[in-house]
Amino acid sequence: MVMSSEEKKLRELLSDQGWRLQNLYYIIDKHGSKMKFVPNYAQANLYNNQHTFNVILKARQLGMSTFLMIYALDQCLFNPNYSAGVIAHTREDSENLFKNKVRFAYDNLPDWVREARPATSDSARKLEFNNGSSITVGTSLRGGTFQFLHISEYGKISARYPEKAIEIKTGALNTIHGDQKIFVESTAEGNSGEFYELCQTAQRLEQQGVKLTTLDPKLHFYPWYRDVSYTMDAEVSITEDMAKYFSKLPVKLSAGQKVWYLKKAEQQGEHMKREFPSTPEEAFEQSMEGAIYQKEMRAVREAGGIGEWLHEPSKSVYTFWDLGKGSDYTAIWFFQKVGNDYRFIDYHESWNEGWDFYAKLLRSKPYVYAEHVLPWDGDMRIAGKEMTTIRQMLWELGVHPTRCVPKTKSVWLDIKNHCKAVLPRCKFDEKKCKAGIVALDNYRKEWDDKLGQWKDKPLHNESSHACDAFRTFALGFQDRQVELGGHDDRPVMAESDEDLFAV
Repeated sequence: MVMSSEEKKLRELLSDQGWRLQNLYYIIDKHGSKMKFVPNYAQANLYNNQHTFNVILKARQLGMSTFLMIYALDQCLFNPNYSAGVIAHTREDSENLFKNKVRFAYDNLPDWVREARPATSDSARKLEFNNGSSITVGTSLRGGTFQFLHISEYGKISARYPEKAIEIKTGALNTIHGDQKIFVESTAEGNSGEFYELCQTAQRLEQQGVKLTTLDPKLHFYPWYRDVSYTMDAEVSITEDMAKYFSKLPVKLSAGQKVWYLKKAEQQGEHMKREFPSTPEEAFEQSMEGAIYQKEMRAVREAGGIGEWLHEPSKSVYTFWDLGKGSDYTAIWFFQKVGNDYRFIDYHESWNEGWDFYAKLLRSKPYVYAEHVLPWDGDMRIAGKEMTTIRQMLWELGVHPTRCVPKTKSVWLDIKNHCKAVLPRCKFDEKKCKAGIVALDNYRKEWDDKLGQWKDKPLHNESSHACDAFRTFALGFQDRQVELGGHDDRPVMAESDEDLFAV
């Protein structure tokens, strides 16, 4: 059969994926209207500069999920036996992505394309085609093998479902071979978690200028100012602080861009830098959703409380602990009261160390100690040592005077009534307390998946240890000089739980 010139031209065009992506597919735009999909600057940039393993840190409303869903669909339609997987952070979101992006784009293809590539299996989360290819959406996708994997809003998954984020890393990411395609995209959600660590790795490789292997992540950052639609024609007064902020950006902004940013910042408030970042570092400065101490840590920063707060040799040092058990970390804050200042001058955390390690650590510091304050379980008997508590063990190793705070009825009430009240007046040495500051920034509530809201309960994760040690401070610091003479500080064996809680 001889093809006409029009048929030859069409076949030639269909062999060009770039042409297909700009001419075959329809989407629902921001206004709810059907329109032909034409890649915007960020989508086109990603397509033209993609790697095998792509990490996308972005501003809001760039349509990355839309583009990647259409890209995955196109790969399936025009490649035999091709398997694409898409992961969203909830089942509802995964089904909405499938229905509003994949299914809509497929249903609105030209009739002749759908006739040539009919769906042989169709469900709420999967489409299979007559060429053996398929596209599947879900919340983990641990089983199966994929040539294309899109992980949507991995930062949100990392924040709300940290165990699921690890499962995705160890499960779904291992279904992709080095020469195939991974796209991980998200806005930032605090400076910890799996997405943060992935972005840090990608940014470090970029800064080092090394040639990426197929398994190395490549960072694609899309700041707000690269979107030409983010501009506004209006008269707005620019403060001196905002003028300084704009002058430090790596581009020269137009007057309209400055106006848009100022008005958008009024609307978004404390979430502006997370939703519309100017730099990768700025994206992760903002506290995540569900952050317990977001308001308090902002107050600390606004008061200049994070900076250089060095050891004052004329003042004694207090330590406040969280005691690790098993694989948990032991955390210690080093604190001084200087005038009216509550200064945290040092911080330490480690795990799988004996109590002699901590005794040596304390002696290695150039501090004169006033008191070592432990949580209530410091007076619990050590497993396998019926007549010994942690406080006794530390005392015998030279860590004294020591005291245990009483056990309270509610961790959340401790946080609400004590920690939140005292935190804004605290100061932290930026270098020596870096890990502790990060933990306070990223301490967050548990997410209730059934109710779709944050619980009044802290999530136990890598931030918990520093924050539990800070809770020991909030409960246990007494605004006085401890009298070291005239009493025997040696801990007494508690005979019952009631004895343990007596102070």
